[in-house]
Amino acid sequence: MSAPEYWDKYRPHRGGARQARPAADRFDWTGIPGNGPGAEVLGEPRTALDLGPAEGENAAFLARAGVEVVAVDFSPVQVDRARVFWSDLPNLEFVGAEAGAFLDRESREFDAVYSTWGAVWFTDPEELLPRVRRRLAPGGVFAFSHRAPAVGAYGAQRMGGRWLEGRATELTVLRWQHTAEQWADLLKRHGFGGIDARVLPNPVAGELGTLLVRARG
Repeated sequence: MSAPEYWDKYRPHRGGARQARPAADRFDWTGIPGNGPGAEVLGEPRTALDLGPAEGENAAFLARAGVEVVAVDFSPVQVDRARVFWSDLPNLEFVGAEAGAFLDRESREFDAVYSTWGAVWFTDPEELLPRVRRRLAPGGVFAFSHRAPAVGAYGAQRMGGRWLEGRATELTVLRWQHTAEQWADLLKRHGFGGIDARVLPNPVAGELGTLLVRARG
């Protein structure tokens, strides 16, 4: 089973194949209702690129505000579902592709490139960051979030998928986890500036927070 198929099955497993359309009434970085900042992290972009949009609620929120949004996901199931959910938004385009491959072939520049618990978490930053910077308009914002790493669990970490019913062996994908300081160093090395990397605390005591990183091209 390929990595796209992993994500094809992930959301139906979590919420059922017939999910209701998300409300998309706010931009969410943390996955915790009412927790953390919103779309203001991105400034006031005219164009935006979402890397790993899943159901596309963040992309839809921006599109409703007048931003031209391209949202790229390599799960065909999730892309198809998002297109159905947001077919009424003409300034929102969902593309089925791996993030790096899309960035390599794309010629447009974007005022904002972002990822919320998406492709940035699951792609080697040494490969992804230079590609993002090439597609970011001068002075544009690159921002992403994912769960803060557990102490000592840094770099490429294995993520299992035992919940895949009927599979005889475990499927594993990798996610790249770094501290705020490590991400800042990586971004500086790849030419980004204006870096703000921090952990937003989880309101539930003892639970890991959300790492939120913002930088400029």
